[in-house]
Amino acid sequence: MKERTKLLLIVGTFVAAYYVPWANPVVRQSGLEAFMMLQEYAREHVLTCLIPAFFIAGAIAVFVSQASVLKYFGAQASKILSYSVASVSGTILAVCSCTVLPLFAGIYTRGAGIGPATAFLYSGPAINVLAITLTAKILGWQLGLARAVGAVLFAIVTGLLMALIFRKDDAARTAGQIYVPEADANERTLLQDTLYIGTMVLILVFAAFAKPAPGSTGIWPAIFAAKWYITIGLLVLLGFMLKAWFTKVECKNWVDATWGFMKQIFPLLGGGVLVAGFMLGRPGHAALIPEQWIQALLGGNSLWANLIASVAGALMYFATLTEVPILQGLLGAGMGKGPALALLLAGPALSLPNMLVIGSVMGVKKTAVFCTIIVVMSTIAGMIYGSWIG
Repeated sequence: MKERTKLLLIVGTFVAAYYVPWANPVVRQSGLEAFMMLQEYAREHVLTCLIPAFFIAGAIAVFVSQASVLKYFGAQASKILSYSVASVSGTILAVCSCTVLPLFAGIYTRGAGIGPATAFLYSGPAINVLAITLTAKILGWQLGLARAVGAVLFAIVTGLLMALIFRKDDAARTAGQIYVPEADANERTLLQDTLYIGTMVLILVFAAFAKPAPGSTGIWPAIFAAKWYITIGLLVLLGFMLKAWFTKVECKNWVDATWGFMKQIFPLLGGGVLVAGFMLGRPGHAALIPEQWIQALLGGNSLWANLIASVAGALMYFATLTEVPILQGLLGAGMGKGPALALLLAGPALSLPNMLVIGSVMGVKKTAVFCTIIVVMSTIAGMIYGSWIG
């Protein structure tokens, strides 16, 4: 952290402590909501979502060669291959907008092009099979279908636009890369590396598997009932892999890389959750910005209503699947169906904590463009859908 940043942080903390009117009941309630949201996040997402994601990111940084990342996600990679893989990754990774961050940081720092990397960043939380299924069941098949189609298209279009806008930066990154052949000692086969990382991905998927809606039937309740047995079995399998295929030095490098991502991301993530909780509160709990203000502005299908829905969704934090009951309540309070889709397309993929961390990984300018693209496309999609559905 730069000395100027440290100074600004100290000054900002002092000014907040000096001027924030904590005696005001609304401000006091907002402060409580900030820490309640942080507690909720720590209890429900850190151990089951973020920690596995950090270890996967560390593994990508240490054990996946830069050449392999560039082959599938690099700026010079086949666009059909890279965007196809990136845009459907959410069907495998049922993660929220914050859990995807370590994975994004891992592939981006290994040399992935800005286009495929941001397509992956969007699709990870947005294209969630369970969430889309739940949307169709609770909010109607039309909204579920629109969300599924819109999310896949958004991932591809966002990536292509980012690659076009920042093509010079990508070219500079590629030109500055030096490829060093990996040592032959302790080298594993591609199958072994795939099984190792694949096992960790499965641990993330099953540990973070959300509880299906009451009354659900089929495979989802069965998976949820067995999730911890499956997760423990996968952890045991991972332990055998580490003992058989990796040296102590490699394991230490893996842990060091994981810790590096945690140091970079956790502080920003925690600060972002506190700010989001202070401003917006948890669903059903009032904070600095009253919920009725948002509801009053989201009726109908005007440009303004869709834009506000997109911006509000982009700033709010949605844990996996929580956007569905929130929208159910907002629709019941008079929210238009166009703004509902706009919020669904912008909300799960973005959040204030998410933006802060993305900015530290790829810079403020790229982050601002990425967020603007999603907000604008979500607004347009909401207006089109609202006009179509009537």
